[in-house]
Amino acid sequence: MPEPIYLDHNATTPLLPEVAEAMRARWAEPVLNPASQHEFGRAARRVLEDARDRIAEILGAKTVGPDADRVLFTSGGTESNNLAIQGLLQRAGARAPSAADGRPPSGAEDRQARHLIISAVEHPSIATLADELHRRGHAIDQLGVDPHGVICVADLANLLRPNTALVAAMLGQNETGVLQPVAELAAICAKHSIPLHTDAAQVVGKLPVNFRALGAATMTIAAHKFHGPLGIGALIVRHGVDLQPQLFGGFQQAGLRPGTEPVALAVGMCRALELWHAEQHERAARMRELRDRFERMILAGWPAAVIIGVLADRLPHTSNIAFVGLDRQMLFMALDQAGIACSTGSACASGSSETSPVLIAMGCEEAVLGSALRFSLGATTTAAHIDEAARRILHCCNALRQQKQR
Repeated sequence: MPEPIYLDHNATTPLLPEVAEAMRARWAEPVLNPASQHEFGRAARRVLEDARDRIAEILGAKTVGPDADRVLFTSGGTESNNLAIQGLLQRAGARAPSAADGRPPSGAEDRQARHLIISAVEHPSIATLADELHRRGHAIDQLGVDPHGVICVADLANLLRPNTALVAAMLGQNETGVLQPVAELAAICAKHSIPLHTDAAQVVGKLPVNFRALGAATMTIAAHKFHGPLGIGALIVRHGVDLQPQLFGGFQQAGLRPGTEPVALAVGMCRALELWHAEQHERAARMRELRDRFERMILAGWPAAVIIGVLADRLPHTSNIAFVGLDRQMLFMALDQAGIACSTGSACASGSSETSPVLIAMGCEEAVLGSALRFSLGATTTAAHIDEAARRILHCCNALRQQKQR
């Protein structure tokens, strides 16, 4: 088998050596509980809080003063999104107990139905949760996108209701890389005193993010998306925003997300973010150059290809390409055999052969829907990787075309 080339960094990124070393150094010392009151525990707590403060600082959250924002450590992006959506919804206050389809809410926690608006291009950890909340009796509306994959800001005002409790709009789309107008949406929400949650998992560690400037109530990040460790993420919560905890059994993190915090993982997440921060402009420029080079090579060798979202502002490392004329599943399997790791959509929806809801929301034609694959770059991707990947991809495309013609 040829040497593998990893172009699926949106699913997860390899751990950088400097991050592994930072965590190894923590594990080399006694692994202690930061909630313990003795000196060992207090020392672990200082390390944890230093990491928490540094993460908040890099991401533009307020770290000092009576109106400081909060960084809640979680197990990853999915938990952060669930904590934000359910925690904000349950704290939304009394609303009229009516559901969109007339069914009564189920469960004591859902006696008062609320209205939730999510974009049509949310990650499965939000879209699937919205489906479950609708099953429980809450009303859900989707905020559509234009043909380029950008959320239609002008449509938000028409969807708002007296009982709208929350709006969710991701910052950067995980399949197409299209950047979203979250600050504009948050400004509209603020006029109606409605909190907005944004999933920034694909943007943090790729482009600068200023939490306060966005105007969001809560924001999700995940360490393994920017060369940090698996198993840790965070939810950043604006000062004054009230969350209902979803887990119980401890006082850690003000009881909002109880459980013993993983000090070494927090250090690893902080170190990965610091490494990005030190070279953020160079990294973004290099990935954008490599992405554009990759797309030019594919288009030159397969003129029928369509770069999805190409006319919108995109993340510098993400390319969703429809190889019109080919079947995406067959091409994906051929590329896997050729040593190219890519994706047919969100990693959290892997194993599903269903057409991407994101591309459907964009109004893509059937030929595009059935032939689109996602390629995503990382800090470890080189020009040699890109050139060789494009060569193998085009070879697979031509081989599949010849098979169809026989």
